[in-house]
Amino acid sequence: MDVIELTRELGKAIQQDDRYIAYNLAKKVNDEDKELQADIERFSQIRTEINTAMSSENLDKDNLVSLDTEMKTVYQKIMQNPNMIVFQGAQTALEELVNNVNQIITLCANGEDPETCQPQTSSCTGSCATCGGCG
Repeated sequence: MDVIELTRELGKAIQQDDRYIAYNLAKKVNDEDKELQADIERFSQIRTEINTAMSSENLDKDNLVSLDTEMKTVYQKIMQNPNMIVFQGAQTALEELVNNVNQIITLCANGEDPETCQPQTSSCTGSCATCGGCG
């Protein structure tokens, strides 16, 4: 079996992992939560309204403050939704699994012993968008 075939087998194993299954179940529940989806849509609309207002020649600061307050309120509602809380936990667990797999592959590609190399445990999700930097 070559490396690509083994990687596909790894992909199948990941898809059988409880963390992957929990993530997909939580995602499905979120997608079916009509109130949550309406809140997410409203959040997106408000963000668009803020962008439009910010680029307007006649900047209405009161309107921006009002939109910002509403956006924060809707965001808080989204993040307090029980389905979203479960989804975030499942997403974090899956991201940690994938991050650990990636670290092991990288360590092995750098000459580490595949039997003993250990990924560093951190809260890194692999996304640099919200990261304060690697350390």
